[in-house]
Amino acid sequence: MSEASMTNSTPYGSWKSAINAELLVEGSVRLAEASLVDGRYYWLESRPAEKGRSVLVQYCPKNGRRDLTPAPLSIRSKAHEYGGGSYLVHGDTVYFVLADDQRIYRMKLDSALPEAITSESDSRYADLCLDRRRNRLICIEEDDSRHGQGQEARARIIAIDLTAPLSTAPRVLAEGADFYSNPTLNPNGDQLSFLRWYHPNLPWDATELCLANLDEPGEVIDTTQVAGGGQESIFQPQWSPQGELYYVSDRNNWWNLYKLGMNDPLWKKHAEFATPQWVFGMSTFGFLNAEEILCTYTEKGLWYLARLNSQTGAHQLIQQPYCDIESLRCENGKAVLIAAGADSFPAVVSLNQPTEILDPIASSNSQALPAELFSKAQAITFTVDGREVHGFYYPPHNPHFSAPEGEKPPLIVLSHGGPTGATSAGLNLKVQYWTSRGFAILDVNYSGSTGYGREYRDRLTDKWGIYDVEDVCAGAEYLVDQGLADPERLLIKGGSAGGYTVLAALTFHNTFKAGASHYGIGELSSLAKDTHKFESRYLDKLVGPWPSAEAIYQKRSPINHVEQMNCPVIFFQGLEDKVVPPNQAETMVKALQERGIPVAHITFANEGHGFRSGDSIKMALEGELEFYSRIFAFPLAEAGPGITIENL
Repeated sequence: MSEASMTNSTPYGSWKSAINAELLVEGSVRLAEASLVDGRYYWLESRPAEKGRSVLVQYCPKNGRRDLTPAPLSIRSKAHEYGGGSYLVHGDTVYFVLADDQRIYRMKLDSALPEAITSESDSRYADLCLDRRRNRLICIEEDDSRHGQGQEARARIIAIDLTAPLSTAPRVLAEGADFYSNPTLNPNGDQLSFLRWYHPNLPWDATELCLANLDEPGEVIDTTQVAGGGQESIFQPQWSPQGELYYVSDRNNWWNLYKLGMNDPLWKKHAEFATPQWVFGMSTFGFLNAEEILCTYTEKGLWYLARLNSQTGAHQLIQQPYCDIESLRCENGKAVLIAAGADSFPAVVSLNQPTEILDPIASSNSQALPAELFSKAQAITFTVDGREVHGFYYPPHNPHFSAPEGEKPPLIVLSHGGPTGATSAGLNLKVQYWTSRGFAILDVNYSGSTGYGREYRDRLTDKWGIYDVEDVCAGAEYLVDQGLADPERLLIKGGSAGGYTVLAALTFHNTFKAGASHYGIGELSSLAKDTHKFESRYLDKLVGPWPSAEAIYQKRSPINHVEQMNCPVIFFQGLEDKVVPPNQAETMVKALQERGIPVAHITFANEGHGFRSGDSIKMALEGELEFYSRIFAFPLAEAGPGITIENL
């Protein structure tokens, strides 16, 4: 008997699935910032079921796991709005940034009584580094006290004396640049390396690697730029146990690994050993010992793990089941990383030398779901005006259902955020939610995405709203030509910058029949004028300098051409969003209402840029599914939340 004859013949979109919104909330956490200290493993868990509270978790091979930060404490830095680098463990003490007030606290690992080590202020902190020699904490400070005067936040590297009274002002080790990151001391404690960069660059455009010499009390004697600048992006400077400085650079088009003083990379490879530095504390390599580096890199959209000799460049691939790897840290022949496979949830994973056995410590999902439920990513490449574009295709898949003969599935094209970023093939329940209900998914790494070299990343220079939009449209049309999608049910969704691509595609092209914008951008000039410091000059490169390029901003803003949008759209927006202000969605919704286009507008009072609360995540998924079912008149296997769609 064939598989099809054993399944229920049910229209695409109407399949009942075990992968529901509750599973994404109550059974799931987001893993971040893994570390390894004194043989113990640490990571942050962002828990939707606890309204997005970020908890520091410890795992000891002998005693198992435990939460270190009790409710309601939440660890999260808001520096650069996206945060990262928000805690540091040393000995029996953890230092962390508290989400509520953005102060740095210290706490004994066996205690639940945190003690503030920074005063109440308008500052935010990240990238914590301990100066053991002088008993002080070095970190990035983003001082926003001048915001009321219309000035940008001031970035600098500071040192906090851990023995001084709370009122003691920190020492300033570096200031004057627009941005800083990655303060790292050499083993002797007499040299401090760090990255700095200036407007209008972002860290994937051009950064400078600097080296500061310190005197015995820890004052800076002098500072020298030793790499980077111009059109070179530096990532993750790190000292070896022998006191040699290593870093990742894209000077040869690919983010490859270098040692300071060497012109050629340790391993010259058409692959990326870095990702865009949207958050602090990112790490893609570490030292297993004095001579061996453990590194991860991405090639053609998939991530790999390898050992690399720090002196000779000799390398060996490590066989492992993962296709998405991040947050890699090493200590004394051991390593920790966060990894996901095509059919395995993101997990905190340990690696021990010399066995190279990868052992999952903690999963992002506590539910035991059989692998046969999942649709597997298929890497595809298609051509748009002579340029190759990459993505991952997920066919609709549910072992209990099949579609009526001859029916083509609805297709959802996903447009990732950034736009400087990338999607991966790792298991993602937010993708499986749709494929298990009978939707096909195309996750596009459009021009401007990372993982395919600097030239691919730079394609979007002056072309945001053009190439990315052409690419997502061409991807949908490619799958229609392959017979894998219903041309009358082509959908597109995306968040943040991906939401702009959604709105631009729906406005300037006729490929898609409906779309979903999650905290997306409808009016470009307001983003150039009204966003946080980190991204305040982002559009200089993607669109053009503001205000001299105002005409281009107006031309590419969907809100100014809403008369060209003739299909339904649903908007999801956090009302505390500082990256994409809520008035972006409000303006677009009003314009569609006035034109009589079906539109839904779902807002979340306590959410910012991205949704953390379980209730918000559930509503975003279930509301979007209900929206499509009512627009395209297919029945739902289970009732939706009852959203309001105007003009329908």
